[in-house]
Amino acid sequence: MSSLFPALTGASAGRPALRFGDRSLTYAELAAATGALADRLAGHDRVAVWATPELETAVAVVAALEAGVAAVPLNPKSGEKELGHILSDSAPRLVLAAPGDQLPAALRELQRIDVDVHDAPRGGGAAREPVGDEDPALVVYTSGTTGPPKGAVLPRRALATTLDALADAWQWTDEDVLVHGLPLFHVHGLVLGVLGPLRRGGSVRHLGRFTTEGVARELNDGATMLFGVPTMYHRIAQDLPEQPELAKALGRARLLVSGSAALPVHDHERIQAATGRRVIERYGMTETLMNTSVRADGEARAGTVGVPLPGVELRLVEEDGTVVTAYDGETVGEIQVRGPNLFTEYLNRPDATAAAFTADGWFRTGDVAVRDPDGYVRIVGRKATDLIKSGGYKIGAGEIENALLEHPGVREAAVTGEPDADLGERIVAWIVPSDPQVPPDERELADHVARRLAPHKRPRVVRYLDALPRNDMGKIMKRALPS
Repeated sequence: MSSLFPALTGASAGRPALRFGDRSLTYAELAAATGALADRLAGHDRVAVWATPELETAVAVVAALEAGVAAVPLNPKSGEKELGHILSDSAPRLVLAAPGDQLPAALRELQRIDVDVHDAPRGGGAAREPVGDEDPALVVYTSGTTGPPKGAVLPRRALATTLDALADAWQWTDEDVLVHGLPLFHVHGLVLGVLGPLRRGGSVRHLGRFTTEGVARELNDGATMLFGVPTMYHRIAQDLPEQPELAKALGRARLLVSGSAALPVHDHERIQAATGRRVIERYGMTETLMNTSVRADGEARAGTVGVPLPGVELRLVEEDGTVVTAYDGETVGEIQVRGPNLFTEYLNRPDATAAAFTADGWFRTGDVAVRDPDGYVRIVGRKATDLIKSGGYKIGAGEIENALLEHPGVREAAVTGEPDADLGERIVAWIVPSDPQVPPDERELADHVARRLAPHKRPRVVRYLDALPRNDMGKIMKRALPS
């Protein structure tokens, strides 16, 4: 079995690998701790990991991967019903947690192992079964629009190929120091944000909790890369005028990466104006890991997620399955992808697995996009909630949201469609005003969008809210908007 992390046995022994707050491990210390824990995990199929933003979570997942055991990261904020479903579905016999963590009742039936980050292997170590590239590495649960979460089984092959493709696109090396404050129960924070630096032989500094002050401190102290989600970059954009040190720190970064949702164009522009640096975006999902990215040596064009990564095939298709061949920046189609970055199955759900793929092996992402003439991909939303069919046009909600966010009276915006006897669907804008006492006028917003995009893309209805419903990653949950 080849290790996903060559630096654990290479010449990097004394180099820093992980830092969480004031706690850190070198590669030699990480190799000792994960080796000792891996010996204890030998013979298991799957283990649960209580995925708090702590050093122990990183050690637990790396140890499981070194042992050839699939890790099931658990969101510490999961409700009782969701957690119960994940445990019954994945059936781990062990749960790995930091000493002192209080675990919910649903986990108390499992054998618990407290992760000792300063442990060392004893004796010759336990015998480990051979593991191949197609064997499961992680089972990550995704929240569907209906029904309980499905467990996406990610093989070792998918982790390795995605991280190596990103290394190519981002010129990511062992000299890079990554800073982020992302949760560790999903692929952005865990796979890209922890396993990515460790596969390269570089290091990661986790903030524990995201703050702009923490970002500035770490970038001023030698960090070269920042990963975040749009809500984090929005806070950065808001704080830049009052924090000149933050602007200087961001200007020193080699790479600023945003993902998990689209970063509004106006935040791109505010950050570039203050720092001279462009945020680059990438596109992926749990089942596919990463599909596309703006390259470090490419054009960081606001509103796009770049081009397919090495090894990834991507196409757009019409509703009848016809492949979209036009790279005109206007023709909308569903994204389908194929390549070694894909998951193998939804655990215990052969029906859902079969439905997710076309007959010729392409994964149906459910995301809709257009492609620019040079092949750059611009995502316009989810097929289920963001593709609006109005007056004979197919309209992506994302571009209307970006246009609305350019209005000074709009702090947050979401766009949906609702039935209309004349148009089929009418465009509805959900607005959080910059000043709740003086919200922008409905007609003013409609005209604002019509001038920037096209008259048929203007909202026909505007509804005002105090806040938009969001999940843990900051994504707007449109299905939770008031009916």
